[in-house]
Amino acid sequence: MTTGSPVPHPLSSTPARARPLRRLTARGRDEAHRTATPLELFFDLCFVVAIAQAGVALVHAVAEGHAGEGILNYAMVFFAIWWAWMNFSWFASAYDNDDVLYRVVTLVQIAGVLVLAAGVSRAFDEHDFTLVLIGYAIMRVALITQWLRAASSAEGAERTMALRYAFGVLICQVGWFGLVVLPEPARPWVFLVMAAAELAVPVYAEKDAQTSWHPHHIAERYGLFTIIVLGETIAAATVAVKSAVDEHDALGALLPIALGGLLIVFAAWWIYFVVPIHGHLRSNKESFLWGYGHYLIFASAAAIGAGLEVAVEQAVGQAHISTLSASAAVTLPTALFLLTVWALHSRHFKVGLAQQAVLPVTALLVICCTLLGDWAVLAAGVVSALAVVTGTVLTARMATRAEALRADTSRTSSPVV
Repeated sequence: MTTGSPVPHPLSSTPARARPLRRLTARGRDEAHRTATPLELFFDLCFVVAIAQAGVALVHAVAEGHAGEGILNYAMVFFAIWWAWMNFSWFASAYDNDDVLYRVVTLVQIAGVLVLAAGVSRAFDEHDFTLVLIGYAIMRVALITQWLRAASSAEGAERTMALRYAFGVLICQVGWFGLVVLPEPARPWVFLVMAAAELAVPVYAEKDAQTSWHPHHIAERYGLFTIIVLGETIAAATVAVKSAVDEHDALGALLPIALGGLLIVFAAWWIYFVVPIHGHLRSNKESFLWGYGHYLIFASAAAIGAGLEVAVEQAVGQAHISTLSASAAVTLPTALFLLTVWALHSRHFKVGLAQQAVLPVTALLVICCTLLGDWAVLAAGVVSALAVVTGTVLTARMATRAEALRADTSRTSSPVV
């Protein structure tokens, strides 16, 4: 669907809305008051279950000294979760008609992610991706069904685009079976090839016509999912601290980690939402890079929670790693989050070298905090909080100067009486 005049949506007609089955036609980009639906929010919450399972498995791998293997498995599992979520979100932004069949197919996708979540621990511990693959296949078959529905209601270039999506997803799904049938050493290469193929499907499908996704709706969907992931990070860290205090009575050693982790998450929320990103999403060129880049934002945000759990376990002697490694489990994903948010969000709205440098310099300082031993997490939290303070002060000063300049201009341009 190319950009242009908004297409009337079935929900705008009361008689049409009463019908359980409706044509799955494109929505308009100019719809007013477009917000996330209860079904989309439910969808997000169920996906966080899978993210939580991936985070728990990452904690166990890092705490046992298998960080490299754990990170690789985490990257593969998280890609499946994120990509399925992202495909649904962009499809829903363009085609959600909220009829009975749409709801049922969406619930099937939710069932798929729950199956995937059930297989996460086996993928990490036994390198068996069978259940993960089955869950992913359920989600992808459901998405194919949605695209075929959209194709049946479309014509011309839009119909071609929908069919390209359907067959592209199908071909990629066949390729993913390599994770099960090929030898274990080949799996990282299968992942790289198939991840690249998945990322290429939207680019190819929309080369002649674009879906009518809604900028405000997409920005809200990504923002809500960021909040949910950060909430999961806080919940995981809180449970870890509570368990450690109950079992080891180590409140003194855990307070710096708890406070530092809280400051990191608060700063992450503030930094992500300080700019109105929907104005930047004007075409597929900007939106593809922005949407794809959120793999790193979501993955690093979730990994911060896993890192805090690792730091807690190391502080009470349950992790078989050094303090330096435990600190890095928190500081490295924090730095990655800051850099990625700057690259995708902040740099488009910052003016001058000082504003542009805040987040990259903060990321570097957070990495340096890794060397501070037991105080590393607290120091990283303080540095992250200071980044928020610095950015706020610089923005306020710029606004004050701009206001003063406007006042001077107004005075000099006023006629003399």
